[in-house]
Amino acid sequence: MSAATATITAPAKAAAADEGRIGLRANLRHIGALARRNMLQIKQDPESMFDAVLMPVIFTLLFVYVFGGAVAGKGNQQEYVNYVIPGLMAMMGMNISMAVGSGVNDDFRKGVMDRFRTMPIARSSVLIAKIVVELGRMMIAIAILLGMGFALGLTIHTDVLHLFGAIALSAVFGASLMWIFILLGLAMKTPQAVQGVAMLVLMPLQFGSSIFAPPTTMPGWLEGFTKVNPLSNLADAARAMINGGSYAHPVWITLAWSVGITVVTMPLAVARFRKRT
Repeated sequence: MSAATATITAPAKAAAADEGRIGLRANLRHIGALARRNMLQIKQDPESMFDAVLMPVIFTLLFVYVFGGAVAGKGNQQEYVNYVIPGLMAMMGMNISMAVGSGVNDDFRKGVMDRFRTMPIARSSVLIAKIVVELGRMMIAIAILLGMGFALGLTIHTDVLHLFGAIALSAVFGASLMWIFILLGLAMKTPQAVQGVAMLVLMPLQFGSSIFAPPTTMPGWLEGFTKVNPLSNLADAARAMINGGSYAHPVWITLAWSVGITVVTMPLAVARFRKRT
């Protein structure tokens, strides 16, 4: 091996060796630094927040005033607000999660990951930092969604703790989905390809669920699909926690989906990331 090649590969080998010796405190510090870096990117490119800020407004107005009359009856849009807003919380988490895959893919395309390769940091900290920032964007989107809901007549029939529980459940499920999109971002060649494949997954899951309409109005085969659709369980859990009713079963099902998705996709994503870096 030539001296030039040895010079190039030495930092990468040193980083790989140091990763195994990085402690929890150092790992958390790296995650914090990388999260700040991602937030500075958002500050320099405020247009990247358009989806988190505008999507809740557009979707709320669109579904309440287009679908509300058909589902709840003409003139009963306010009743539909209490049905659809908890469902849209699940939808927000899924749509915001998609952005993390495009961001990872774009960082590779711009060569940012070449810089991280030479640094003595845990490879997982790069991905976890992105998830932390995307969770922040998700909370902003959900806050705007709830603000729109309250403006249109959303009523909390339980209490604030149950509302926070619904928000936390949406965040947990959204975080698990981010590992799927990170894996897509590492596997696809361009951010556009990531978005295209993600939409093919998102559309059937979103509209084949109980987010917008009760499954009892659907054909039998589609109603069966909605029952196993994790978005339906999340929407039903959030709806029960806000409007009242039994929510234990859909909550446990949603948590089981979240854990299962994370356990399967997180190691695959980290392994793929290490292979590419």
